[in-house]
Amino acid sequence: MPSVQDPVQTPQSPRVHGDEEEEGSDDIESEFASSIAGRSSTVHPYRVSVAESSINSWDIDSVSITNSGTSVHFYEEHVGTPTNHHALVAHPNTGEIMRHNPLQTRPINPKRDLTLYGYGSVAWKNRVEWKRKQQHKMQKVSSDGEGSDQNDFDGHHPRSAESKQLSRKLPIPSSKINPYRIVIILRLAILALFFHYRIRNPVHDAYWLWLTSVICEIWFAFSWILDQFPKWYPIKRETYLDRLSLRYEKEGKPSELAPIDIFVSTVDPVKEPPLITANTVLSILAVDYPVDKVCCYVSDDGAAMLTFEALTETCLFARKWVPFCKKHKIEPRAPEWYFAQKIDYLREKVHPEFVRERRAMKREYEEFKVRINAAVANSHKVPEGGWVLPEGAPWHGNNVRDHAGMVQVITGHDCVMDDAGNKLPWLVYVSREKRPGYDHHKKAGALNALLRTSAILSNAPFVLNVDCDHYINNSKALREAMCFLMDPVLGEKICYVQFPQRFDGIDQHDRYSNHNVVFFDINMKGLDGIQGPIYVGTGCVFRRHALYGYDAPTATKPPSKTCNCWPMSCCLCCGSERKCLKAKKKQENQKKVKCGDASKKVHALEVTGKEYATLVPQEKFEKRFGLSQAFLASTLQESGEACRFDMLKSLDDCIHVLSCGYENKTQWGKEVGWIYGSVTEDILTGFKMHCHGWRSVYCMPRRPAFKGSAPINLTDRLHQVLRWALGSVEIFLSKHCPIWYGYQSGLKPLERLSYINSVIYPWTSIPLIIYCALPAFCLLSGKFMVPEMNIYSSILFIALFVSIAATSILEMQWGGVGINDWWRNEQFWVIGGVSSHLFALCQGLLKVLGGVDTKFRVTLKGGDTNEFSELYEFKWTWLLVPPMTLLLLNVVGVLAGVSKAITDGYESWGPLLGKLFFSFWVILHLHPFLKGVMGKQDRVPTIIVVFSVLLAAIFSLLWVRVNPFTIKFDGPVLEVCGLECE
Repeated sequence: MPSVQDPVQTPQSPRVHGDEEEEGSDDIESEFASSIAGRSSTVHPYRVSVAESSINSWDIDSVSITNSGTSVHFYEEHVGTPTNHHALVAHPNTGEIMRHNPLQTRPINPKRDLTLYGYGSVAWKNRVEWKRKQQHKMQKVSSDGEGSDQNDFDGHHPRSAESKQLSRKLPIPSSKINPYRIVIILRLAILALFFHYRIRNPVHDAYWLWLTSVICEIWFAFSWILDQFPKWYPIKRETYLDRLSLRYEKEGKPSELAPIDIFVSTVDPVKEPPLITANTVLSILAVDYPVDKVCCYVSDDGAAMLTFEALTETCLFARKWVPFCKKHKIEPRAPEWYFAQKIDYLREKVHPEFVRERRAMKREYEEFKVRINAAVANSHKVPEGGWVLPEGAPWHGNNVRDHAGMVQVITGHDCVMDDAGNKLPWLVYVSREKRPGYDHHKKAGALNALLRTSAILSNAPFVLNVDCDHYINNSKALREAMCFLMDPVLGEKICYVQFPQRFDGIDQHDRYSNHNVVFFDINMKGLDGIQGPIYVGTGCVFRRHALYGYDAPTATKPPSKTCNCWPMSCCLCCGSERKCLKAKKKQENQKKVKCGDASKKVHALEVTGKEYATLVPQEKFEKRFGLSQAFLASTLQESGEACRFDMLKSLDDCIHVLSCGYENKTQWGKEVGWIYGSVTEDILTGFKMHCHGWRSVYCMPRRPAFKGSAPINLTDRLHQVLRWALGSVEIFLSKHCPIWYGYQSGLKPLERLSYINSVIYPWTSIPLIIYCALPAFCLLSGKFMVPEMNIYSSILFIALFVSIAATSILEMQWGGVGINDWWRNEQFWVIGGVSSHLFALCQGLLKVLGGVDTKFRVTLKGGDTNEFSELYEFKWTWLLVPPMTLLLLNVVGVLAGVSKAITDGYESWGPLLGKLFFSFWVILHLHPFLKGVMGKQDRVPTIIVVFSVLLAAIFSLLWVRVNPFTIKFDGPVLEVCGLECE
């Protein structure tokens, strides 16, 4: 009896529950169909006739239709037979000896109908036909160049591994997410009952206090809804790096991974030390990615010769550092943080060669730091004639506000090799042209200049941008992003992959919530389940095509089904035929309108493919991208194709696109590149991409992909929050406000809700500062904003607080956030809300409505030599006055309320408890602020005390003088004498 060949067992990623696509066909079908494709080409010489044998149980994997007729294949090994007892048979064509397992078969009675066995029935035919369609579908998803040769099967790289998805999403378990959603719905119901009670029961003797508190509470509820519902569908994601390697990195062939350009932006070498920038560049040059696929561009917007010299020194040290990292596979690959790890690398058995090389490399790095610090010290003594290059030419950036553009390729030449004899990735220094009278658009303008320069030199299809202090902490971070962007099914719809921000050098208690864990581990996971996370300015891998302002590719819908069982003249088909004709006419009209009046839509230009792009007139491209033939040619080239052979001509073209007048009368900053109009260009850029129909992805590998430094000083932290809030106010007051912009586009409703929340949160500072002052006013006046409590109102208040606590606890549970991180986030929300957000609102209104521009303040990167020394440093700023005033007001109110209760007696303690509760709520939230202004000293700085006591005294005296809750009455005071006159 003939035998069936045992399928080739190859190592590949295991199938796990939940491995499905986001949209489209399920991954189960893809895996099944791909396995059929692999087996059909291998097993076809060995067939078992239906008349001779059958199989024990029906399995859809065991039946296939061949050209020679119906045959049944059984691919499962017999469990009871060990592998060393399999039969050895010779292949009939090649004569190759193979190991086979005998099948478990049962005879078929030829006198009985085969349909009784399940073969030849309608259900059987339908399942076999479905199987054939799946096989045909997977042939389209096969890897490039291999789809034509169906019989070319590689045992080491199976076709099934190539056709599998490179990532999958993991929904939050229902045991965690369903209670969370139920509590949200219950909290909405409780809020409705609460506001019904508050509005229907005013406090007549403290009407203004009651009315103000109700307005503030309604705003807080509205703000909570904007923040809560985008977290309705949280998900996690998982990547398969082994599948990525199997698909794009095959033995004996060059790597097929996509090239990627990496942008590093810096502006001030004083606040952004060159050593920090050098560590970021070193981590990029040593990344685990093909060398010829990585290009690093450093944008020096300050045109400092110190930065250029630091990069030159970095190139020399990289020749030793890069081969050391790749040889020993160390993490992280930023030397400052690698050598700072408190890890005993000699605890386990370590090869002596590694110990020697590590010690030698540490000495090399110390010498490198000495050279960098010496360059920093020399930069303070500026020569009279300005800085001069080693060859004698003057440095173009001697005048920071008036200089020509500069481009210098530092590494990337064939002559620049590391100590192991391998090439180094490209490292390019770029400084755009600066001239007086031009608006250079800060960071967004610098990134757009890099986007044009990189398109001429390398033209990689993907772009990663990082701040100068954000080094690559996970050397496989680029591969993690490629698992999404190069996915054969979902990749073309993704505009960017955002990584969470993680920070080093923060104190253990994270006093000012620098980690921002609640946002990155809860809010961003919720957005990932809708249309994707928002862009946060760093640690993001973009698709270059999406940065050019193109629309996302749209899936073509299959034609609608019509009845084909009746003649065309059938009356049943008339209705459907008319509907089809109407639908076709409607689509044609929409296409005409879209092509004829595209400027009136949200999307400035619709070019979805190379075929249509070549038909667009050149004048239209020039109005969109500018007058650079080299850049226009790069937009039409295939990704990764650039004119590297003519370096001089390419550099001349780069100088042209770096000129400050290049963007005039173009779509740069409006529809192309990073969008202008706000200091927070990240929110605006991501919002425009989502309006174009793209979706983004949130990638959280186990080892953080990037790490940076954060301002641990209170003043610097408040200024950082001020800049973010100011950008949100600018977007709110612009035409790009998500409240009214981008309707009838690709933006989903819940995603729009999250963007509305991101631009409207600074306005919460007004009700927040009022609500924090109300408890003090209640204690000073003896009135209360809440009416006298009864059983119903007590139940409502208790239910409201319990629902708030339950929502927070369940969020922390599915988000993996600790109670300490959550509490620090709540505290700094109040601190930032009553200080930075309020000042940002005032500055934004002055800037947009009054034309008063504000100065952009760069956050200080890096710290002092002493750990956490900056944490206790005091720096004066007006941002400290409002929270300190609120703190003193509430402390004075508590003292006044307690003293009055002691004077009035026991009965006054009951109403006092509610007032004290709200005052202590404010004091507890402002406690980190009090520790920050005190520093290591036991007293608050005098200037803070003077301003805060002065403002608190003024408000208190005004309140006592006005006393709005006392009834004003001119005339005699009438008292009841108690006598009966009658």
